[in-house]
Amino acid sequence: MNPNLQKLYNIAQKPIRLIVGLMSGTSFDGLDIALCRFKNSGLATEVEVLNFETVAFDAGFKEDIKSVFIKQQVSLQKVTLLNATIGLTFGNLIIKTLQKWDVDVNNVDIIASHGQTIFHAPKSQHKLKNQPNATLQIGDADHIAQITQVITLSDFRQKHVAAGGEGAPLAVYGDYLLFSKKGENRIMLNIGGIANFTFLPASGYAGEVFSTDVGPGNTLMDQYIQRHYPHKYYDKDAEIALTGTVNKTLLVELLNNPFLGLGFPKTTGPEVFNLAFVAKAMQITSTNHLAVADVLATLCQFSGLAIAQAIKKCFNTSHKPIIYLSGGGMYNPLLINILKTEVPFAQFKNTHSLSIHPDAKEAVLFALLANENICGKAIDFGDKNNIPSVCMGKISFPT
Repeated sequence: MNPNLQKLYNIAQKPIRLIVGLMSGTSFDGLDIALCRFKNSGLATEVEVLNFETVAFDAGFKEDIKSVFIKQQVSLQKVTLLNATIGLTFGNLIIKTLQKWDVDVNNVDIIASHGQTIFHAPKSQHKLKNQPNATLQIGDADHIAQITQVITLSDFRQKHVAAGGEGAPLAVYGDYLLFSKKGENRIMLNIGGIANFTFLPASGYAGEVFSTDVGPGNTLMDQYIQRHYPHKYYDKDAEIALTGTVNKTLLVELLNNPFLGLGFPKTTGPEVFNLAFVAKAMQITSTNHLAVADVLATLCQFSGLAIAQAIKKCFNTSHKPIIYLSGGGMYNPLLINILKTEVPFAQFKNTHSLSIHPDAKEAVLFALLANENICGKAIDFGDKNNIPSVCMGKISFPT
């Protein structure tokens, strides 16, 4: 037997596995690295987050990623080189971070890397006849495995697409296994670049689980602040937006976006919600004269209302759900205040109360997907097209 296959088999048999989960989102702020201890799989999964850190990217690396992100036309050479460069960068960051934590890389069983999304193209978005759902994450896992000498799983979204899904959201798999609780209706709301949520029913039955993207989270605000303040990547604590005034005319036009009217489940990305979308809305409403603070306040209101409206379409006051927040948007006081005002029947918490740091949640969830792929089995979500009952992740062996 190939020694790597024997090693993988042995890892699958271990009572406890040490897995490093990686996540890099559309804000390009850095690489989330979570060192997790896993026991069991499926609904019996137990996870302990031993260490977590977001390692900041340097400015040049961020700009390289931005140069190919959600663009219809890019240099194929640049994409090819970045695929290797991101893999090399991630591998080196893992080594340095484990050393900082005084953790021997030889004790790590698996690395789970989400990669860096550069384009997301579900059929509902590209609308090209006879073309499939598609999505692309780069950051070659063979480079990660080679540098770290650890078996690496990556490219999780491709199996989801191949099995009939849209490649997102994937959080539903981990949300269900880690956070379901009988007797309590829960909404796991992640406000990243795009906002998405998973509904975990009080029944605990997988067939009733519901997951969807709902629209922009931070992406429009982040893109707008980066355009007007080149040295800022986001409006920290909504400092600028809080000084602005919502323009109702522009807000109404933003809310007219067709995606918001689509049925659930659905998925989207910055390919739809971007500065061109904002510019068009401002042109239609003759609001190009607005101050930056007023536009940011309006974009924040837009994100808040889009999220709240989606929740209210699916649930009513009788559900009395608890909404568990994660993602960068949970630190935006203006956005959270909008949600609390618009969804008064819900109780708001964050995943700290579920023993998972909200910043670490996505990295932990990809570590969980790797754990399921290695020693679990596909979760039966029934006949829902948006939640294929599959295990995900491609395997890269070290030398």
